[in-house]
Amino acid sequence: MGMSGIGPIGRRPAVLVCAAALALTACSASGGSATGRPAGHVRQASGTAEQTLRLAEQLLIKSCMEKRGYRYWAETEDGGNSSHRFPYVVDDLAWATAHGYGNDLHRERQKEIEHDPNQRYFRSLPADRRTGALSAVNGPRPRGLSVRLPTGQLVTHSDQGCTAEAERALYRDLPAWFRATRVTDSLAGLRVGLVLDDKRYRSATGPWSRCMRGKGYTYGSPAEARAAATAPGNEWPHGEEVRLATAEASCARSSGLAAVARTLDAEYRSRLARSRPRETADRARLAREALPRARAVIARAG
Repeated sequence: MGMSGIGPIGRRPAVLVCAAALALTACSASGGSATGRPAGHVRQASGTAEQTLRLAEQLLIKSCMEKRGYRYWAETEDGGNSSHRFPYVVDDLAWATAHGYGNDLHRERQKEIEHDPNQRYFRSLPADRRTGALSAVNGPRPRGLSVRLPTGQLVTHSDQGCTAEAERALYRDLPAWFRATRVTDSLAGLRVGLVLDDKRYRSATGPWSRCMRGKGYTYGSPAEARAAATAPGNEWPHGEEVRLATAEASCARSSGLAAVARTLDAEYRSRLARSRPRETADRARLAREALPRARAVIARAG
């Protein structure tokens, strides 16, 4: 099983984590900009429960924005960031052979963002309309929703605006959904850090590193290898990137590092979920209950 099955931080509600200048572009699971494909294309891509919920949320935001006098294009997520797909080590040989560490997908996404319809529309608006659009999608001010994360950070957001309206329509109990998603997303980030710091993971990088040396690479950890090939402004040529990533994936399997990472990820996932049972249960329950509503939204839009 590829490490992509254990890695990404959980889906964050669209738009909420965007910077103000990007607020009319939906956000990906990692919090980055999405790819800007129109709603018709997104509708075809829907499949999993998570995709269904996201698509319905996007369609609801679109409808809400249009009622307020603005245009909005529903968007899909980007899946090219290898640090999210493979937070511990790249172990999917087929993916590595095609994409290396995903620099090709990142460059493609950046080009798509340049032509993103929401971005173009937002830039075309006069200053006062831009302010109104930001308020419409995100709410007038970050008040109404708040939660203190396990890290101690206080996170707040407006309970007004089209994003809040869409989530309220889907999940009904907006404060509970906000609390559950923010806390569980935070737990996912903590989980990755705990695995990387675990002595069992660090010990398992030894055999992996020796395997990599046998292939001509001298990196002490997968993080070092990824950083070498993906440093901003100094990305490796695609062929060289692929050779390094495929070596990493091959060694991840043969050295046992991938198996250790999966075991530790599952262990810490369970431990952290037990530490915040209310939020973990609420997220699963609210998402499950929202699915029929999401399907109905998509059916109406289709």
